[in-house]
Amino acid sequence: MSQVTRVSVFSRVLPALAVALVAFAFVVLSDRSPTRLTLELAWAGPDSTRPFGSGDAGVDLFALVFHATFRALGLAAVVALFGFTLGTPLGTTAGLAGGKAQRWLLRACDLTQSFPTFLLALAVLSAVAVPSRLHIGAVFCLTVWAPFARIASVQARVLGQSQFVEAAQALGVSHGVIILKHVMPNLLGPVAIQLGTAAAGIVIGETALGLVGLGPADGVSLGSLMEQGTLSMLRAPHVLAVGALTVMVVSGSLQLASEGLRRWVGRT
Repeated sequence: MSQVTRVSVFSRVLPALAVALVAFAFVVLSDRSPTRLTLELAWAGPDSTRPFGSGDAGVDLFALVFHATFRALGLAAVVALFGFTLGTPLGTTAGLAGGKAQRWLLRACDLTQSFPTFLLALAVLSAVAVPSRLHIGAVFCLTVWAPFARIASVQARVLGQSQFVEAAQALGVSHGVIILKHVMPNLLGPVAIQLGTAAAGIVIGETALGLVGLGPADGVSLGSLMEQGTLSMLRAPHVLAVGALTVMVVSGSLQLASEGLRRWVGRT
């Protein structure tokens, strides 16, 4: 990998790393609580002690932003990695097999992706008495694997017709070894970009669920922050501004990191 490429990859991954590290450091090192109520400061604007101001019932928005970001990134990372781990091998195997195996996998992907994940989450979480991140993550896991499987299937189908795979088959290399050593390393580039896209989508999805009142019961989420912002658009517009900018930075940095990851995988 050339020096220019390394700089390009690093510049794309750095924002997401910075967001994650800053949020982690704040959660670990700071004693500022995202749930402590100070009623006399309700909806107060930014000042020297609270740079982002206060929200509903005097919640410290500075603490809420970092705690909510850290938890959103954790959920997004777990669910996206689950989708990658499940979908990529499924798609690779079906793509190399071709025929009915690939057709049935693509039909399963079509069926899974035809129903919006947000609506599925609404249906499931509305039946849960006290929604938690475990419930939200489980709903997202039901559908997150499909894009990974679709991309891997198409790429594996193309790679299966390449000369190096045909040479390995002619030499009697087992099907499993061909998948692990020859096919999957060469399709990770296109699949890798889906990691950031999936993670960003999960952040947006969790925010949307919190906005309609189906977020985590602890109230420490980007959706809860956005909900406070919509309730106070006229009397405390800074709350909505803080929430919108936070969601934009978190989801945007993840999407940018996916492109950097694709370039890094593609050049190694």
